[in-house]
Amino acid sequence: MSRSPAIGRSVPRREGRAKVTGQARYVDDLTLPGMVFGITVRSNVSRGVIRSVEFGDGIPWDDITIVTASDIPGKNAVLLITDDQPYLADTTINHAEEPVLLLAHADRQLLEEARRRITIHVDGLPSVYTMDESLEEREVIWGKDNIFKSYRVGRGNVDDAWVAAAVIVEGEYETHAQEQLYIEPNGMLAIADPATGVTVWGSLQCPYYVHKALAALFALPAEKIRVVQMETGGGFGGKEEYPSIIAGHAALLAWKSGRPVKLIYDRAEDMVATTKRHPSRTRHRTAIDADGKLLAMDIDFTIDGGAYSTLSPVVLSRGTIHASGPYFCPNIRVRGRAVATNVPPHGAFRGFGAPQSIFALERQMDRVAEAAGLSPDEFRRRNFIQPGQTSAVGQVMRDPVDMGAILDRALALSNYHEKRAAFAEGNAVARTSARQGGVLKGIGFATFMHGAGFTGSGEDMLASIATVEVTREGRVRVLTASTEIGQGTNTIFSQIAGDAVGISPALVDVAQPDTSIVPDSGPTVASRTC
Repeated sequence: MSRSPAIGRSVPRREGRAKVTGQARYVDDLTLPGMVFGITVRSNVSRGVIRSVEFGDGIPWDDITIVTASDIPGKNAVLLITDDQPYLADTTINHAEEPVLLLAHADRQLLEEARRRITIHVDGLPSVYTMDESLEEREVIWGKDNIFKSYRVGRGNVDDAWVAAAVIVEGEYETHAQEQLYIEPNGMLAIADPATGVTVWGSLQCPYYVHKALAALFALPAEKIRVVQMETGGGFGGKEEYPSIIAGHAALLAWKSGRPVKLIYDRAEDMVATTKRHPSRTRHRTAIDADGKLLAMDIDFTIDGGAYSTLSPVVLSRGTIHASGPYFCPNIRVRGRAVATNVPPHGAFRGFGAPQSIFALERQMDRVAEAAGLSPDEFRRRNFIQPGQTSAVGQVMRDPVDMGAILDRALALSNYHEKRAAFAEGNAVARTSARQGGVLKGIGFATFMHGAGFTGSGEDMLASIATVEVTREGRVRVLTASTEIGQGTNTIFSQIAGDAVGISPALVDVAQPDTSIVPDSGPTVASRTC
């Protein structure tokens, strides 16, 4: 008797019951014998040289474990793309909220009081706060020119195309930093010993990011590092790279104190100290012909990476690739730059750079449509990229996707045209009546294309591994480092494996991501697991 596929069927989530009944175990639910708590002492200035650290009176400092940069047994740099970010500032401060000291004690209230009694004396240096200031290079705060990474993509000859244009429209668009606002703040529990190694349990997306970072921090072989993902209350990119830092801090305190250390941020600390979506500025110059067809697109896309590189080169890549959108234009020039400023580093957030450049593009397309005397939807229909055509980065559109039909469907389902006409009529009345200055109504849409997974050859370079095994009980178990962070990974994997071997998903278990038993499956980012 044949079974119908499980994939595509709506089923209760594997972890749903545990979450709604309170049985799910998050890192703050864990307690180990002899455990103490950790806390981070941070800079309150944005740039300067550390002159001294003053420990105030009234605190039993001998009873508190204190960790400084000099206590780090390995490399004082967070292992990522560019190893430029220290776990603890040693001599130089590069952003407000930069970690300088770590404290551990069994009494949380005492730790809070101790943190308030510490004064970090800093000789201030001029700070760079905006992208414009960074590009002016009056103060060079990173490398030779404040630029973490730059890209140029395009085709044709943009400069020659201007003379043939019927209409040219220029625009500048900005977006600001954005908090991921996951429900559960960052947190880690660590045990550490030079003989046995380091183990951390925590809220995270990418176990092997943390694993590799800790190996470098402690100068230990991989087999002496263990990372276990606990139930994670959301991530949205905010727990991609940052958990390496808090895991390192908890483990350093455990290493020095000889006791398990739990380090959990409260909401205020999580919001001020962790990575956010990159602020951006995009400048557009767009040319069209008399028929409303795109002739040239000149795009300058800049993102604010903050004080350290983190994931900025990859975020910039995604934003640059998507900057010209789902349109065909014979002449395109896109310049992308990620620049340094003296603010806390920015990092991953859903969309990874593309939301910033897509927002700018779609606002620009509405303005170009208006200048051409076309409705927003008609202008897009005339310019959608077609099968066989190539994008700005040279990708040939091979699949027969009818974007015009998709747009028509969206407009029909939303009653776009009817609402747009009604709002225009109502707004005209509102502007001329006693309600002038009140709320006006509008409706809009955006069209875009977005790739899942790592772009280009990224997936090949990751060389991700997943393992499936049969247990002694006759069940199937999936072993993967891909984490469940709210997107349904455990349910999806059980359906995939069940269909592959011809059994019910109920007979498939998904192992807890634990680097001592699961292989490196690559990071849980970019919609790689759903």
